Amino acid sequence: MSNTGANGTGGQGAGGNVTVDGAALWNDILETARFGGTPKGGIRRLTLTEEDRLVRDWFIAACQAVGCTVTYDSMGNQFARRPGTDDSLPPITMGSHLDTQPTGGKFDGIIGVLGGLAVLRALHATGHDTRHPIELINWTNEEGARFAPAMLSSGVFAGVFTEHEALDKTDRAGIRFEDALVGIGYRGTEPCGQHPVAAYFELHIEQGPILEAENKTIGVVTGVQGMRWYEVTLTGRDSHAGSTPMTMRADALLATARMIEAVNEVALAHGPDAVGTVGLIENRPNSRNVVPGEVFFTIDLRDPDDAVVERMEATFRDRAEAIATECGVQMILERVWDSPAVHFDPACIDAVRRTAGSFGYPARDIVSGAGHDAAYMARITPTTMIFVPCAGGLSHNEAESAESADVAAGANVLLRAVLDADARLDA
Repeated sequence: MSNTGANGTGGQGAGGNVTVDGAALWNDILETARFGGTPKGGIRRLTLTEEDRLVRDWFIAACQAVGCTVTYDSMGNQFARRPGTDDSLPPITMGSHLDTQPTGGKFDGIIGVLGGLAVLRALHATGHDTRHPIELINWTNEEGARFAPAMLSSGVFAGVFTEHEALDKTDRAGIRFEDALVGIGYRGTEPCGQHPVAAYFELHIEQGPILEAENKTIGVVTGVQGMRWYEVTLTGRDSHAGSTPMTMRADALLATARMIEAVNEVALAHGPDAVGTVGLIENRPNSRNVVPGEVFFTIDLRDPDDAVVERMEATFRDRAEAIATECGVQMILERVWDSPAVHFDPACIDAVRRTAGSFGYPARDIVSGAGHDAAYMARITPTTMIFVPCAGGLSHNEAESAESADVAAGANVLLRAVLDADARLDA
């Protein structure tokens, strides 16, 4: 995809000819894939597990090797700091996450952390000084796969959630977030959210098909679409599959099936950009000859326009209530996460756009369909993101793939955008 070699050389402006070592970056991707690696070539590295602890330990060692100090706060967010010539200035930050989905890939979130490490490595290798300190952040529990909602710790950092409510979250096994965090040894003493920042940049795979389809190397991300998560519990009546007449059942799974269809229909009716997903279902008692008496499932609704998301929710609630009545089940429908649409900082966006052009990378503006820690950071500091293509637009899948040249290109744009911010901010 990229028009450059693996090292992504070329381009001028802030930082002169400083570029990342693409080969070392690719080696880091392969190395960290060992922590939670799956037989199919993906990664299962749920947050605050032993696999997460191991990759965090690796992160500390790798950052210390390029002259950084590493600390972590009370939510386990890790900060690798490279001093500036004026260390009293707030740091310009980069970051993403190292946790994955249960069947995740080697690139989602990970290239944002390792691309940031490549930036620190390039600055260290060339002795390039910056006025601001430069920091790389590994955010805890971005995926929300174990502890809902997603982006939990960056949300605490940005004041969206309180630390108390975040630490009290439990996974599906009833384990508290705080207990899991203490268990892997990564609950720090610095209160989450008291760490200064001057700006934030996040490198990520697109997780969609647009860049690849248009043969673009860089996505200049202008914002993130609005999204809401819901949890639904339907309660019917357990009964014998053989002796309960069809007309006398209160089948919670049947109601669930109809609601899943309704989610799909609601999203299609609010197109072209709206999407709706049911991705988690728990059926009880889950026996082959028992009519299901209770089902728990999740819903994910998204659109770039918050008003559309609002209409989708209202439409689905009406449909769901009607289905529950028809099937004779009780429904509890709770909205557990609301992330409004985000518009990134124009100056940071322009820096990414100009930097991509200076390297000669084919680029286009794009809105993120997925949620990212940058969505919350944009509430408190100038923020933007950089996308690179992924094969077939596939993500949250063990087959997730990207080209090394594209990843290096994204890291080069990240490097120059950070240096642009260093020259521009507080000047």
